[in-house]
Amino acid sequence: MIKITRTLIKPNFIKLNKSLSTSASLELSKDDFALHNFETPNLSITTTKEELIEFLKVMYTMRRMEITNDTEYKARNIRGFCHLYDGQEAVATGINAALTLEDSWITSYRCHTIALLRGCTVEQVFAELFGYIQGATKGKGGSMHFYSKEHNFYGGQGIVGAQAPVGAGLGFAAKYNTPAGEKMPIAITMYGDGAANQGQIWEAANMSKLWGLPVVFGIENNHYGMGTSTSRSSCNDLYYTMGGRTIPGIRINGMNVLAVKQGMKHVRDFCSSGNGPIYVEFDTYRYHGHSMSDPGTTYRTREEVGGVRQTKDPIEYVKKLLIDLDFATADEIKHIEKEIRTFVQDALTAAKAGSFPTPENLYSGIYSTIDHKEEIQSYVRMPDYHKSIRA
Repeated sequence: MIKITRTLIKPNFIKLNKSLSTSASLELSKDDFALHNFETPNLSITTTKEELIEFLKVMYTMRRMEITNDTEYKARNIRGFCHLYDGQEAVATGINAALTLEDSWITSYRCHTIALLRGCTVEQVFAELFGYIQGATKGKGGSMHFYSKEHNFYGGQGIVGAQAPVGAGLGFAAKYNTPAGEKMPIAITMYGDGAANQGQIWEAANMSKLWGLPVVFGIENNHYGMGTSTSRSSCNDLYYTMGGRTIPGIRINGMNVLAVKQGMKHVRDFCSSGNGPIYVEFDTYRYHGHSMSDPGTTYRTREEVGGVRQTKDPIEYVKKLLIDLDFATADEIKHIEKEIRTFVQDALTAAKAGSFPTPENLYSGIYSTIDHKEEIQSYVRMPDYHKSIRA
């Protein structure tokens, strides 16, 4: 069952009907995976009512939170850069189900929902986007820089591709701190198709291979880097093959949470066992534009977006499974969704009661002593010298 902090989802939305069985054996499609010098994950899987209900709750909470962020941005309550994740929920949710909290995770600026999986609450996400001190990073990070060292989440990165070398460093730490012969925690560094051709990613992958680091180079291929399609930006858009003859790869159907979980369990075991890095491409789709400043309709049609919603939506897939397996009725699912909408709205109301950081917070959390205690600086030089801060 997916591991998730108790503060993320309001528990016990509804007592579901009792079916004769609470587990089911399923067969994934071969088309859910494509391989490059790598073995196929086991296509036969077992899932449970509890797991599927949890996936539904997590992904629908993500969806409602991001839709609410869209509304608040348009109302100018959220400013600056803001990249939404709706449509891609199965990727983060499936990865989280396959990893442990000992595994390190770093990603791009599209990071609200991953922060949610790694210790943040919905209220903290909203508060951070409002710039309030009650936010996940005390109002200092904003949309692109969520972070939780406690939960081994090393953030969103505002610079395209910059997280890949840091992810390799996390993999180095995992190997360095694991006794020889034991299985290692892994590190996953996520980036989009728009970053996939950067030199720093190959440099990090090359070093990871040379040193046998347990690093997953995860490409969330939503098919558009900003407004440029992969066919126009990449001479090789089979990103899972970019390791050539030395680094294996796998492409996973990123719209199927069960395929993501199964594929990533296989990947985690490979990396954790000392086999070095791997490229993992998640074939997915974003419903919003690249960011809130992008309407998302100048380089693709509304019909294209609508077609994906109707045929591949990751939440609808789980809802259909629940009904087909007689794990829940349509009315029960609607009740869950209603409860989550209320939960997200309550979190928004609570977040709006927050406050901005005080000037003193500007220079806190920067310097530390050798024993890791905070060291407050007596002087902070501001761009306008006369506004410099003196303790």
